[in-house]
Amino acid sequence: MSDATEVCWLTVRQLSRALVNGEISIHDLVNVFLARAAEFNPASKAFIDVYADSARAHASTLAEQPGSGMLYGIPYGLKDLIDIKDHRTSAGSAVFADNIASDDAHVVSQLTAAGAVCLGKLNLHEFAYGATGENARYGTAVNAYDSSRLAGGSSSGSAAAVAWGLSPFALGTDTGGSVRSPAALSGLVGLKPTYGRISMRGVTPYSWSLDHLGILSRDVRDCAVILQTLAEPDLADPGSTNRPTDQYLPEVDSLEDLTGRNIGVPRQFFYEHVDPEILSATERVISFLEKKGATVREVETPDLNFSRTVSLTIQMPEALSFHMPWLEKRAGDYGEDFRTGLALGQQILAEHYVRAKRLMTHYRTQIDDVLETVDILVTPSTPIVAPKVGAVEVETEGLTEPVGNAMMRFTNFFNTTGHPAISIPSGMHSLGLPMGVQLVGKAFGEASLLAFAHLINSQRQFKLPLPKIN
Repeated sequence: MSDATEVCWLTVRQLSRALVNGEISIHDLVNVFLARAAEFNPASKAFIDVYADSARAHASTLAEQPGSGMLYGIPYGLKDLIDIKDHRTSAGSAVFADNIASDDAHVVSQLTAAGAVCLGKLNLHEFAYGATGENARYGTAVNAYDSSRLAGGSSSGSAAAVAWGLSPFALGTDTGGSVRSPAALSGLVGLKPTYGRISMRGVTPYSWSLDHLGILSRDVRDCAVILQTLAEPDLADPGSTNRPTDQYLPEVDSLEDLTGRNIGVPRQFFYEHVDPEILSATERVISFLEKKGATVREVETPDLNFSRTVSLTIQMPEALSFHMPWLEKRAGDYGEDFRTGLALGQQILAEHYVRAKRLMTHYRTQIDDVLETVDILVTPSTPIVAPKVGAVEVETEGLTEPVGNAMMRFTNFFNTTGHPAISIPSGMHSLGLPMGVQLVGKAFGEASLLAFAHLINSQRQFKLPLPKIN
C-alpha cells in the first residue's frame, strides 16, 4: 500500500479490502496505528492506555488462522468505560485507577468474535459526566483541526482517536449527546442507535435510563458494518432489546430517489440561537434532500424549554445511586465538577424523579407521533463549533449559556426519547472547524436512518478536508 500516513485516513471498508487483497498484513496494519498513537497521543490526549503488546499478539493470532468479515483484522479503540477482561477500566477517574475488569463487555466479545483488534482505552470526561471532555487526571483530548479547541465530550478520546488518525473507528457512550456532539465538532460520523439496540452490559453506567452505546467513524457505511456486529440481542442484559438485527449495509446503498419521502424540520428550539454558518449548512442539507425528491415539512415538537431539566433530574439520582459506595469513602478522589453533580443528585426528591420519568415517556410518545408523518427529522447537531479549551460560557445569536449546555443543546432530547440519531459532517466553518447536521429516525429504524445519512455523507459538497496534523 501507500505510506502509513495515507493508511491511517482510510475507512474500515477500504482497510478491509486492502487486507483481503493482500496489500497490507494485519500485523502491519496494527503497527501503523500503534506507531501513529505513539507519535500523536502526547498531543491529542486520545488514549489513556495503549495495548501495544496485546494488540500485536492478537494480530499474529488472526494472521495464523485467517477469517472473514469486514472487521477481521481492523483496529479500534474503546472509551474507557467499556470493560476488557484483565485490563483496567479507569472511567477517566482516580476512583477507578485500579479497577481491573473480570470479563469482556458484550460489545467487546462481539468485536473480538468478528476479528477486530483493540488498540487501547480512550480518554473521556470523568465517568462520562460533562460535554467538554476536560479531564484533569489524564489530560483533555483536543480537536484535530485546532488543538487549542475541544474534541467534544464526554467521548472526547473516541472522537480524537478517529479524527487524529489513531484508530479507524471507536466506541463511545452517549447519555446526552456524548457521541454525536464530539462527532460534529471533530468532523466525524457519530451514531447513537435506539435505546437498547446495543447492549450496555460491561459498560460502567452513568444513567441507566439514558445511556446508549454509540459508534464514531469516518463514514456512514462503516457505522452500518459496525452496528451489524454490535446489534445482536443480549439476553443477559435486561436493557437490551429482543428485536432481531436488521440488515444495515444493504439498505445504506439502496436510497437514491427520495420521491415520496418526507423530511421533518422542527424549527422551534432546534433552529434558534445557532451560529449562522451552521444554520446555513443545515439548510443546504435540507435543500439537497428536497432536490432529490423529498417533501420538506415543518413539524412541531413538544415544548423543550425544560427538557434539559428533565434529563438532569433523571441523570443525577441514577449516577448517585451507582457512585454512593465510593462517594462515601473516597469523595476526595472525584473531580470537583462531578462531585458537585452528585451533590445535586442528593437534592432531587423521588417525586421529582418520577415526574421526570413520566415526562420522558410523554416526550417519546410525542416524537413517535411526529415520526409517523415524516421519515426523518433534520436539525443542526450543535449550535456552535468546537469551543476553546477552558471556555466556560459561549454566546450564540443572543443566548449566553454554559459551554457544555450549548454543546448538547440539540442532542440531549433524543436520549430522553431513545430514538436513533446520527451526526454527519455538513461542511467547514470559516474558522476552519467542522460543522455537523443531525438526523433522527423512527425507533429501531437505523437502517433507514443510515441510508439517508449515507446519501448526504457521500456528496462531495458535504465532504471535509482532512485535518492538517504535523
